[in-house]
Amino acid sequence: MPALPLRQNPLAGLLVTALVVLLFALPGALAAQTIVTVAPQHCVWRAGDDPSWAAPNLDESGWQPYTGWKLNPSQPHIWVRCHTDLSPLNRLDQPALQVTLYAAYQVFADGLMIGSAGNLQSGAFTMNAVRNWPLAPVAARSTTIALRITRRIASSVPVGTLPPLQILAGDEPLLRDRRDALAFSQIRARFVPSVCFSIIGILGLILLGLWLNDRNRRELLLLSLACLSLTPIYLDYFGAAALLAYSATAYFAVWSVFATVSNVARTLFFFALAGRRVPLLFWMLIGLATVAYSVTLVIPLLSAPQSLWLDALRSGQVARVSAVVAIFECSAPFVAFLPWKGLTFRMKPLAMLCMTWGATMVAFFALRFTGTQIPGIPDLQARWAIPMAYVEAIATLCVVVALLALLSREQQQTARERAVLAGEMQAASEIQRMLAPAAIESAPGLRIDVAFHPMREVGGDFYLGRVLPDGRQRVLLGDVSGKGAAAAMAATLLLGAAAARDTDSPADLLQHLNRVLCENHLGGFATCLCAEIAPDSTVVLANAGHLPPYREGREIPLEPSLPLGIASDTHYVETTLALAPGDSLTFLSDGVVEARNKSGELFGFDRAAALSSDSAQNIAGAAQRFGQEDDITVLTLTRQATEEPTESKPVAPALTPA
Repeated sequence: MPALPLRQNPLAGLLVTALVVLLFALPGALAAQTIVTVAPQHCVWRAGDDPSWAAPNLDESGWQPYTGWKLNPSQPHIWVRCHTDLSPLNRLDQPALQVTLYAAYQVFADGLMIGSAGNLQSGAFTMNAVRNWPLAPVAARSTTIALRITRRIASSVPVGTLPPLQILAGDEPLLRDRRDALAFSQIRARFVPSVCFSIIGILGLILLGLWLNDRNRRELLLLSLACLSLTPIYLDYFGAAALLAYSATAYFAVWSVFATVSNVARTLFFFALAGRRVPLLFWMLIGLATVAYSVTLVIPLLSAPQSLWLDALRSGQVARVSAVVAIFECSAPFVAFLPWKGLTFRMKPLAMLCMTWGATMVAFFALRFTGTQIPGIPDLQARWAIPMAYVEAIATLCVVVALLALLSREQQQTARERAVLAGEMQAASEIQRMLAPAAIESAPGLRIDVAFHPMREVGGDFYLGRVLPDGRQRVLLGDVSGKGAAAAMAATLLLGAAAARDTDSPADLLQHLNRVLCENHLGGFATCLCAEIAPDSTVVLANAGHLPPYREGREIPLEPSLPLGIASDTHYVETTLALAPGDSLTFLSDGVVEARNKSGELFGFDRAAALSSDSAQNIAGAAQRFGQEDDITVLTLTRQATEEPTESKPVAPALTPA
């Protein structure tokens, strides 16, 4: 079958038309996609800062090939001159030059400045290091591109070589798309770590809230600080990867400050959680790491030559030492929680999580150590930095989530225990009211004042004052050994045993209390002093190992005897004396004489005797101000000079324990 003419074959006509259009459009399309790379082999360099070196016809006989250039900290100012053929850009409407350089610079094309980035005087620059500069329409000729550069950093933060100088020429929209693609590629590599550490920052806020609810839990505050400080570090990395136009000084400062906080808080957290003191070795490691981070903070504050020299030191020797210190520092959980057999069931899951975190950080810093360019050690950082960043981010997020779950569960348990404790403290307050009644019953012609300052919510001091049916005034004052609820319970037992014993003499009452305490096997002992004052002002005293009372500044001699609860067959001797009108007796607990000041000096018997004629409140207040270490009770009993109606005397309110 013969072929049809083109006009009789529509499909063939369309194919031919498309081919013709493609042949005519292809040169323009190729031109639009053209990018000229200025190779380093076509460039030379020279140290110094002479503005005349931008001239296109400059004699370059004294210049050196750029392929052999190496950073020299003593040469922050250099010029780079490149010769390239830009004739492929002749047909472009928007020719442009793209420069990738982490430094301050000016760029010239055939002697004319086409762009400037940063401050040539200080070397300060911003992190949008890939910049496009428009070119004038290009004729078919060779072009001289010159860069006047001021460097102030020698490597990236925290470690790693800076990207090399790269110069491209091409269509401005195409170069812009290339820059966007580069930023997107770098963002994609940092996206997962940035998201993970942003979540960790949110968890840090939750931990901070838990700490504000219970400020006794120092480990919550430290973990919160460690989490919160990680977020700005990785957002800092993310911003640099996105080529955002923010100051390199801010980039350095953010990393330095928050890396220091994270480093210190994380290490201290492990020991706080384990309930152990931080060993001196780890304080030294923290100090060394802080110094290394501080170097990074200082770099942006110096002049360009000083900054470049210090950053070269930081990225070399200091970075190596810092990485080694960080590796040892991250072993903190293994030191804090060992030996494993000594851990409680509750602590083991927390210890395992902390050790996992520590092991992850050891691997992270070991990889970073390889990037410090030590001869003989391969740079694994350059190859594995991104995968390791993923591992670190995901592992840290999982550990923090698990720690938050366990610690918040503990806090809920603590809240329940505190609710129970609050009920117990309410009961303890009721007990305390029994031990230290708010009012003392006194017989006609007698005045009784009491000052009571407990060391804790409840204590072992107790006293009793009541008028017996035959008109005698009974005063009982004692002190149970120990402190807190156990002592208070023993004191309550003794007060209950003293009830309904109105016919007993002071000696008989002490014998009864002694048998009760011995038979109940509560452990410990109690001192006790019983005094009874008859209506004719005859005083009968019996003492069970308590401090004798004072009269007119002198201690009343009493027969020594054993405290209650030592031996069930102990007998107590009575002492009788007469109380003249205006006479006073002062009864003390041992918390007065055993008060101790900051230098370790006791209040002592001499001070107690000198103040014994003063009021109960003044004596107790003086001992408390001196340095309270035990419950303080002072009771004064005074026979009035003339008989006046008497009432139950309120007890001076207890001061808050110091």
